[in-house]
Amino acid sequence: MVNLGQLFGELKTCLKKDQFIFKKRLHGVKKISDENKQANAIEKIAADITRSQENREKRLAGLPKVTYPEQLPVSQKKDVIKDAIANNQVVIIAGETGSGKTTQIPKMCLELGRGVDGFIGHTQPRRLAARSVANRIAEEMKCELGQQVGFKIRFSDQVSNNTYIKLMTDGILLAEIQQDRFLNQYDTIIIDEAHERSLNIDFILGYLKNLLPKRPDLKVIITSATIDPERFSKHFNDAPIIEVSGRTFPVDVRYNPISDIKKDDMEAEGDQLQGIFDAVDELCAEGPGDILIFLNGEREIRDTADALSKRNLKHTDVLPLYSRLSNAEQNRIFAPHSRRHIILATNVAETSLTVPGIRYVIDPGTARISRYSYRTKVQRLPIEPVSQASANQRMGRCGRVEAGICIRLYSEDDFLSRPEFTDPEILRTNLASVILQMLALGLGDMSEFPFVQAPDSRNINDGLTLLEELQAIKPAKSRDKTSLTQSGRELSRLPVDPRLAKMVLTAHKLGALREVIIIVAALSIQDPRERPQEKRAAANEKHGRFDDPDSDFIAFLNLWNYLEEQQSELTNSQFRKLCQKDFLAYMRLREWQDIVYQISTVCNEMGMKATSQAADGELVHKALLSGMLSHIGFKDEKQIYKGARNSQFHIFPGSGLFKKSPKWMMSAELVETSKLYARINAKIDITWVEPLAQHLVKRSYSEPHWEKKPGAVIAFEQQTLYGLLVVNKRRCVYSNIDPKVSRELFIRTALVEQELGLNEQFLAFNRELIEDIQVLEHKSRRRDILVDEQTLYEFYDKKIPKEINNRAAFLKWYKTQKQQNKHYLHMSREELMQHGASNITEFDYPDTWQQDNIILPLTYHFDPGQAVDGVAVQIPVALLNQVQESGFDWHIPAFRHELISGLIKSLPKSLRRNFVPAPNYADAVLAAIEPLQGSLIEALTTRLLRMTGVRVDAQAWDLSALAPHLRLQFEVRDEHDKLLARGLDLAKLKAQLQGKVTDTLSKVADKGIEKTDLTQWDFGKLPASYVKKQGQYEIKAYPALVDKKSAAAVELFDSEVKAQQAHQKGLRRLVLLNVPSPIKYLQQNLPNKAKLGLYFNPFGKIADLIDDCIAAGVDSLLVKHGDIRDEQAFEAVKEQIRGELGDAVVLIATQVEQVLSIAHSLHKKMKGRVDLTMITAHGDIKSQLESLIFKGFVSAHGADKITDLIRYLKAIQKRLEKLPVDPNRDRLCVLELEKVAQEYKKLVNKTPKGLPIPDEVTTIFWMQQELRVSLFAQTLGTPYPISAKRVINAIKEIE
Repeated sequence: MVNLGQLFGELKTCLKKDQFIFKKRLHGVKKISDENKQANAIEKIAADITRSQENREKRLAGLPKVTYPEQLPVSQKKDVIKDAIANNQVVIIAGETGSGKTTQIPKMCLELGRGVDGFIGHTQPRRLAARSVANRIAEEMKCELGQQVGFKIRFSDQVSNNTYIKLMTDGILLAEIQQDRFLNQYDTIIIDEAHERSLNIDFILGYLKNLLPKRPDLKVIITSATIDPERFSKHFNDAPIIEVSGRTFPVDVRYNPISDIKKDDMEAEGDQLQGIFDAVDELCAEGPGDILIFLNGEREIRDTADALSKRNLKHTDVLPLYSRLSNAEQNRIFAPHSRRHIILATNVAETSLTVPGIRYVIDPGTARISRYSYRTKVQRLPIEPVSQASANQRMGRCGRVEAGICIRLYSEDDFLSRPEFTDPEILRTNLASVILQMLALGLGDMSEFPFVQAPDSRNINDGLTLLEELQAIKPAKSRDKTSLTQSGRELSRLPVDPRLAKMVLTAHKLGALREVIIIVAALSIQDPRERPQEKRAAANEKHGRFDDPDSDFIAFLNLWNYLEEQQSELTNSQFRKLCQKDFLAYMRLREWQDIVYQISTVCNEMGMKATSQAADGELVHKALLSGMLSHIGFKDEKQIYKGARNSQFHIFPGSGLFKKSPKWMMSAELVETSKLYARINAKIDITWVEPLAQHLVKRSYSEPHWEKKPGAVIAFEQQTLYGLLVVNKRRCVYSNIDPKVSRELFIRTALVEQELGLNEQFLAFNRELIEDIQVLEHKSRRRDILVDEQTLYEFYDKKIPKEINNRAAFLKWYKTQKQQNKHYLHMSREELMQHGASNITEFDYPDTWQQDNIILPLTYHFDPGQAVDGVAVQIPVALLNQVQESGFDWHIPAFRHELISGLIKSLPKSLRRNFVPAPNYADAVLAAIEPLQGSLIEALTTRLLRMTGVRVDAQAWDLSALAPHLRLQFEVRDEHDKLLARGLDLAKLKAQLQGKVTDTLSKVADKGIEKTDLTQWDFGKLPASYVKKQGQYEIKAYPALVDKKSAAAVELFDSEVKAQQAHQKGLRRLVLLNVPSPIKYLQQNLPNKAKLGLYFNPFGKIADLIDDCIAAGVDSLLVKHGDIRDEQAFEAVKEQIRGELGDAVVLIATQVEQVLSIAHSLHKKMKGRVDLTMITAHGDIKSQLESLIFKGFVSAHGADKITDLIRYLKAIQKRLEKLPVDPNRDRLCVLELEKVAQEYKKLVNKTPKGLPIPDEVTTIFWMQQELRVSLFAQTLGTPYPISAKRVINAIKEIE
């Protein structure tokens, strides 16, 4: 039986990659208790160990022979290098490009016996270099590629069991670490081009630093250009450095600084161009040789190429060199040529690409350097001065074939002031991908990882923030506890950037996996669409076929579908030609297809399979959006996009969305050049963001409030994503967000304010109690009887369980609770009252106001400063015409004392001082007078006169000075209790609502009361008033005949006065419709002089004047017969008028002729020039004439007034005769008349609008005319004694 100890001893002679597995298996065997099974297992392990030993021996025996090209500088130092490798675990070899270190060092390792126990791993930064170096070494070793020398790059693996030297990209080695933590498949690792300090290189160097103590047998060789090799040495504990010189010739460095101007100056570009022109001219004079000019980017290269081409330099070709050039255009640079080449290149030509035949270099000293901004969270490409090391690399490009010249377009002082080295990528990039891989490998905290140069902690935090955005890590308050989520573990398995990997995972959930894999693969590579400078328009036209107006991403999908269709139909050769014709890079398309295949393969391994059904655009974009949540933007009013964290960016001109500029968009890449640009973009619907960003949005809530309909507390939610408002003022249930506030609002609004939305019995009971107590408060004008809302809140708060904050929860609880005690939530009167209210009696605070048989409700309001404050009388509009003003000035008993005190205080000081203190006088007045007897003001005036002997004039009382609650308000309401009008003046309300009152009367009247189109009295007796019972009210109206011109009608009026006036005119019309017209009689009997005089009518047609005379004639005859209300009386008066009307009209017309003749002569006299002393008199006379003679004046004044009218006009004649003699006396008389006129005008204005002027007021008008006769023509006489004082006294009596 094989001894276990012996097997452990033999492990050292096995291949390194097998040793760990065998060791683990041997330890496992020890645990097998069954001896037979243990023996079988040991036997199998022994066989495997033997096989591994044989493979090792075979590899040792098959070590290929190695030779070294003598011309390479590294060959001269092979012994030194081999010795260093043999004696040290880590060696740093520094040498310029062309020294041969890349191809010769793996062979030296072979010579030392390395590559037997495991591969000699050799990493390159780029796939092309890995493949080409493998080819070169295989050629030199005269072996087939894939055998002794192989390579492994993404999607291509040419490594076999016979392979000793394995070329690969540094990314491949990084990926292998996940499966082979100790790198057991390697016994030597060469890290080439380490000076580039890419993320992968720095990560590998840090990983190796930790690994080497655990793998003492592992050799690490780091090769670098001569850029800071000491840093690598220090990183690996002062590992030895061996320097190998490159094949170089002396270079003459000349400094030709561009004129001193600021970099942001608009002329900088033009100034640089001139500097290049001067340098080119200088170098052309030095002799033949190609010129390499370093520039910042594609646009600058194109502009400079155009400018140089226009100079038509002899025997010279200007060739651009940048990454987006097609392969054919790049190959022109390397092809043999006889003419001078001027090559315009980006910094790619510093170390990565050796351009043959370069003798001269022009270095403007700047480059676009990718740099991550932790402030804006975007990758920037600013133009920066290059480091000294980069400048020296550029200089070294021209010393390869012969002595060269390098012209620097900056000063030597500028060069010496620059940093020595370019910052490594890890200091300039978002570290999300690195952190993700580190977490997947379980390497712990990034801040403790042994990087060659540790990245800025801010950039580490940004990487973690991005991974949080992608839900790849669990948010941790303490970063040392950061760990991957399930989603993060899946992200780490996908061979693309974390953002792109997130899109793939989301696409699987949304059913858009195929489409998103295609787009993600396209975003992982260089754009396959080529745009040669000289064929840009044609290329744009070809590419434009695939554009989508709303999405650059869909353009990739359209292109893929097109290519898939074409490739299936065409041969490989035809497809290549199609690509060329359509300006598509064939190799990039192959790469695109490879990546799609690779991602699809990984997805399949993870159990994610694409569906055969095509996904719609919305799902595709939602999946893409999941990886770009911090790359969305909103277009502001300045047409600039506001992005995450207050950034601002513009759509890149090359984007399909450049001209459309949607309101919201997402971008695959935000890059800062001259501005911050969004490169590959799509329009988005902002509603897509919220479901994808629930872990990122910041929520805030405003305006929490109870809503009756849903029965819950509702608030408005606002969500922001990195400062962008993605959800604005959306309604949401607040109960779960803040249960405490929701409960308080529920109790205060739903229960205390009775907004529960259900007719629960306890609410009705409590509401009635509260309303009763509120009425007491309004009556007493106090706010301290009812408890405050806090007390009501506390009542419910104590009784209702703490978890209840909405209607549904409340009802569920209350349903059970009321079965035990149905009065559980009933309040008591004692609980609701803070103070008693025994002083609030029915007598002092009545609920109704009675006037005759009308009872009107009173409402009480305690709302100082509001429209209604105090007591309001509620008047149904149908009763408005019956309610009189009398009595309301006394107010209710409770307020009378305060009212009288207020009235006394409203008096002018000279009067008020006689009644001090006012409350005492109010007491005395109230004790002595009988309320509601006559006017309060009159009663108060009379009583104060008796008490003090001081008379108070009626005008002295200032009602406007009273507090609002001391005057009763009137509120008129319709049959639906809707408020129609409100005010303090009942007469004004009546005038304002007279139409409404009439309409209401018509609505409630019995059918047939009102009649139209009457030409005969055939409707029976017409009552003077009409009463109808409606509800608890008696509605009273006044029927009357109404003149409708061609007929009469019966209508209801709200006022007896208006009814009487209308009835008189209606009677007149009905009479005229039933008697012959007196016009013929008038023509026969009117003297010719009178006929001619009537033509002085200044108011239009003569017929209208005659009609006016006839109307006056009928009125004069009707007035003798009183109120006519039945057919018999009407027939009698009609027959009498038939016989008398002709003579009456002739008499009236004769008198009217005299009136018009005198008036005509008066107007004639006042025409022409008027002396200044008589202007006032003339104005007064014209005003008097206008008030006496107007259209319709005959019937308006009445037939009995025409003789007086003639006398008044004659008085004016006499006045005009006297005026020139004594105009001063006339002026004094006018002043006296004006005083009277002002008082009369005040009296007229007191008549409510819509009511006829009362007869007693009309009498005052005629008294003023008699006063004029007395003042200006006393000889004509007046019917009664008259003076200004008599007229004013008469006015006061009416008031």
